Amino acid sequence: MTQHSRYCPRPGTALRTPPPAPSVRVPRRPRARTARTDRHTSCTRREAPGREDRALTVDSLNQLLLFSALVLLVAVTAVRLSSRSGLPSLLIYLGIGVAIGQDGIGFSFSNAELTQVLGYAALVVILAEGGLSTKWRDIRPSVPAAAVLSTCGVAVSVTVTAVAAHYLVGLDWQAALLMGAVVSSTDAAAVFSVLRRVPLPRRLTGVLEAESGFNDAPVVLLVVTFSSMGTEHHPWYFLVGEIVMELAIGLIAGLVVGKLGELGMRRVALPASGLYPIAVLALCVLAYAGGSLVHGSGFLAVYVAALILGNGKLPHRPAVRGFADGMAWIAQIGLFVLLGMLVTPHDLWKDFWPAVLVGLALTLLARPLSVLTCIGPFRMPWQDQVLLSWAGLRGAVPIVLATIPMVADVAGSQRIFNIVFVLVVVFTVLQGPTLPWLARKLRLDESDEAADVDIESAPLDRLRGHLLSVSVPRSSRMHGVEVTELRLPTGSAVTLVVRNGTSFVPAPSTVLQYGDELLVVATDQVRDAAERRLLSVSRGGKLAGWLGAAGSTALRQ
Repeated sequence: MTQHSRYCPRPGTALRTPPPAPSVRVPRRPRARTARTDRHTSCTRREAPGREDRALTVDSLNQLLLFSALVLLVAVTAVRLSSRSGLPSLLIYLGIGVAIGQDGIGFSFSNAELTQVLGYAALVVILAEGGLSTKWRDIRPSVPAAAVLSTCGVAVSVTVTAVAAHYLVGLDWQAALLMGAVVSSTDAAAVFSVLRRVPLPRRLTGVLEAESGFNDAPVVLLVVTFSSMGTEHHPWYFLVGEIVMELAIGLIAGLVVGKLGELGMRRVALPASGLYPIAVLALCVLAYAGGSLVHGSGFLAVYVAALILGNGKLPHRPAVRGFADGMAWIAQIGLFVLLGMLVTPHDLWKDFWPAVLVGLALTLLARPLSVLTCIGPFRMPWQDQVLLSWAGLRGAVPIVLATIPMVADVAGSQRIFNIVFVLVVVFTVLQGPTLPWLARKLRLDESDEAADVDIESAPLDRLRGHLLSVSVPRSSRMHGVEVTELRLPTGSAVTLVVRNGTSFVPAPSTVLQYGDELLVVATDQVRDAAERRLLSVSRGGKLAGWLGAAGSTALRQ
């Protein structure tokens, strides 16, 4: 056994103290100090007699903070460039990582296991933000279609892509199945960022958001299963049963944590408003960790828990979503930069055309076939099916999943990673900017659906009441409604209006306008009814109650 394998601890084991040196010293020739990092562990060995590894010092910490701050500032500035060009920001971040890496500035990084661990952590934050910002009212009608597309559709996509990778690129069947599984997951971060710029109908945004949140879980299980094919042999029905069981456990864990967390957050008043976002994000992480520890799908658990929390009646909901959005941006920037540093650019050219072939098979054959097979029974218009076929965006998720076979020492795993990296870059450039154009051509970007008002609640414990901060966005039908026409329940009232930077106490005849900020005071007993009424007027106008417009924000309604 080598010195490295003996003293570098395995995960979950304590560091053992090396045995004392023998009393008889044998003279040996001094060697130059070198450093080497094993590819499958983060433990670094320095061959320096008589010297120990230097710990992190204040000076090195300052340098690290300076470098990280510069990278973040460049990445934040690049968001403006990506929004103008229509390209997803992930390409900018990957480019920053490549520029920092060994073919750029010269930072050498090749630790696939560390990348996988940090990638999982980043995906937890990204999925949590996606669940918190997704409105259950928008995706509820689309959940059955999204569930079928994220399970059966993934199976169709994996099969077609694997066949193409085997016969067109020449990969063996294990590598081909891994390739199909890795690239079959749509990326939540890419889908959420593009959908915020494309005003699609809710029936389409619901399917895309729910699918991107659900399909990570089965795809991760498939990649892990295919990576262990050489060491573990199980019949196909055993693997299917295991996947179904893990998805069921993850779903239950997300439901339990999300519902208990919502009830607890509504009844426990924290001393500072800044603690609410931290507590909500901690609950999402708890759902992931708890679901994973009981052998369930942690990714499904975190998305379901975040979906429940984001649609629950929590205090300071806009602040919670804003905090989660900021954390998701940091996770995306760090993840993409790290993935860019992991790749070796000069090794990518030989895998460029194989990546193009696999990407064409995935985009033009596998994805449309999975949409036609899974969405056809739901009788969606052909325009919707065309857009869903083209909107299967890939991003960080496939690249992170491509590190799993690298860590598992699967033959050809480095080539799989290179092909996936090139595929994501090329087809993100192709699909991202053309998605708005396709939506316009299909006449799917025209939507007259009213936007909901943004309501933030701050509890007043000693007064047994609530302050509701209401923003009137454009497309809200609350525009032109008089205060008295809101018909708020007894025990609530509009006490202040802020318009164009000026605040005033409204009269019953004050007409509300776009951009107004309202301060509504409500007692505990009528707080929920007041919020429902405000949402109802925002969606249906002054006649909302007479026309039967719904305004509930509860996830179960």
